Order: sequence, then C-alpha cells, then structure tokens
Amino acid sequence: MTNKTISVGQVVAHNQDSSSNSSSNNGSSFQRILRRIALFAAVALGCLVLLSSINPNKFLSSSFFPSLIGPNTSQVTNDIDPLNGVLRNASMKGKTVILTTLNDAWAEPNSIFDLFIESFQIGNNTKGLLKHLVVICLDDKAYSRCLASHPHCYYLRTNGANFTKEASFMSSDYLEMMWRRIEFLGTILEMGYSFIFTDSDIMWLRDPFQRFFQDADFQIACDIFKGNSYDRHNDPNGGFTYVKSNDRTIKFYKFWYFSRRVYPGLHDQDVLNRIKFDPFIDRIGLQMRFLDTVYFGGFCQPSRDFNLVCTMHANCCVGLDNKLNDLAILLEDWRRYMSPQPSMNAQYSWSVPQNCSTSFQRMREQNSGSKS
Repeated sequence: MTNKTISVGQVVAHNQDSSSNSSSNNGSSFQRILRRIALFAAVALGCLVLLSSINPNKFLSSSFFPSLIGPNTSQVTNDIDPLNGVLRNASMKGKTVILTTLNDAWAEPNSIFDLFIESFQIGNNTKGLLKHLVVICLDDKAYSRCLASHPHCYYLRTNGANFTKEASFMSSDYLEMMWRRIEFLGTILEMGYSFIFTDSDIMWLRDPFQRFFQDADFQIACDIFKGNSYDRHNDPNGGFTYVKSNDRTIKFYKFWYFSRRVYPGLHDQDVLNRIKFDPFIDRIGLQMRFLDTVYFGGFCQPSRDFNLVCTMHANCCVGLDNKLNDLAILLEDWRRYMSPQPSMNAQYSWSVPQNCSTSFQRMREQNSGSKS
C-alpha cells in the first residue's frame, strides 16, 4: 500500500511540474499511467489469488496483513501462548487445573513452597494431583526454583512491580499482588480453563474434589463457616477457590476486579465481602457456595475430624516464620495420623496454631513500638 501511495504522489508532482505542456499531452500521459496502474493491480490480484489457493490460512493470517491487525497483536499472542501451553500440559479432563502463586520469599529452600509440595506427597490420594498443579511465579528467583523442582511453571511478569520479598499484610505491595492475582485468574477463565486456586500456605491432606458442589459456579473456603453453604454472611477466604469457566464467572471476576476502584485501599477478600450481596451477582445468575471448614479448615476455624479434612490453611496468621513453624508442626500431626500402625483408640487433634495464634497481636505491638 505504501509503494502505491508514493507512486501516485510522484505522478501528481510530475503533472504539476509539467503544467506548461499541452492539455492533450497531459491527457495522454495520464491515460498511460492509469493503464500501468491497472496492469500492476491485475498482476498483484492474480498473485494474491494464487497464494490464497495454495495456503488460504496463511493468506488470511495476521502476519500476512500486519498493518491491518494493530501493533499489539503479536505481543498479546506471545504473552498468551506460553501460558496456554503450560495450562494444556497440566490440565485434567474438562480443562481444569490447580493454580498457586509463588514469590522468592516463599520459594526459598525449606520455606513455604517445600511444605506445600510435601503435603501433596503425604496426603491421602493427593500425590497424583501434583501433575495438574501450575505454579504462577512472580519473580525471577521463584521461576528458577520452580523450574528446578516442578514441571508446570509460568512466569507472570508485572511491569513496575516487585513481588520478590515478603509483602507485609495490607502493604501497597500486598494489595497490588492480591489484585494482580484476581485479574490473572479472570484471564484463566476467559481462556476456557476451570481452576482450583490455592495459596501455598494451604496443606493438601486429602483429594477435595468429592467435597465440591456440582451445581456451583464459584466455591470458596471460609475463615469462619456459619453452617449454611448458601449463606453469604459466611466469612470467605480467597486463598482457596474452585471456579468453573463460564460466562457467569467471567463476568463475576471482571466485576470483582473493577470493584477495587469503588473500594480503594481494600484487598480482594474485603471487597468480596462487600460485593457478594450486590444485585449484580443474582442478575448474572452466579451460583456461589461457601465451603465447610469441616473439610476445608484453617487456623481460624480448624477442621476437627482427621477422617474428613481435605485442606488446612495457615490463615488468621501473619509472618512467614510463624506460618513455617506452625505448618511444619501440622504436617507432623498428619504424619502421625497416616502412620501404618495407628492406635485403634487414638484421638487425633491438631497441635496448632501455636506461633500463629498470637501473630497479629505481636505485629500490632511491633508496629506501635516503631511509631513511638
């Protein structure tokens, strides 16, 4: 297209410079030029038709007409294709994957990520689920660590953000990381993949799939469960969700993400507690269910029955060291329960939370001391 424009421009300039020639000569020259242009167009059209018949897909591809597609198309394709490959390789039947996020602070040797993977290995029918786990890495070190120990790793780059260090609860880095996660999970749904999202401070002790509701679009664990899975007054925890990919959940995640502008300074979980009552949820027909802490427990409200528990979350806890200490103890409790020769009359109970039980109090005292 550019070459044709230049040629016509040169013709116009030439005609203007030759204004002293007779009108008959001008008309003759112009007709010759038109014939040449028509001949060139006919040859070009013939070539295009020939290419189309040889490989119609390539003929219609964005690479054949780059100027008509827009400058950002190739960049979007480059970003999505690696993710699609990772998801495809990890997917179960029905395009379902397990997702977690990882940064350098939690990826260090003998840190949270090691305990997370170990829980799958010693859990009841959970080891096989590792092949469906995709680790979303937030920095270079986490990505390198993941590649060295796990087959399905994806590097989620965020311009201008540094998620390498441990993000203090409710800090600006923490909020940005939480909202980036919501945005990314919405992208996963748009790609047609359903997912279980799990924080890596959640220990997987038993296959959870039999405890999910078949008719729900969006299922979420709770800090405090109040006895009714339909009750939106339950206190949800965004660290564990099971979400099916459909139009309703895609709209919901967009609504959730954009609601951060309505409630600035709040993290995703606090915003969810506000929007879960919004009429928009019912208008789009989203089936929302809250998971019982009998099966999906945590330090806020532990599951008391070792024969039923599927996951245990180090929630109601701040500080990496506090979580590490208590999760290591939790796995020791689980090993005793899973030992080959347990006592027939043994009564199993958790030895945790320990350090986590006072973590918020100690954080407040530390913050008040630093201000004084």
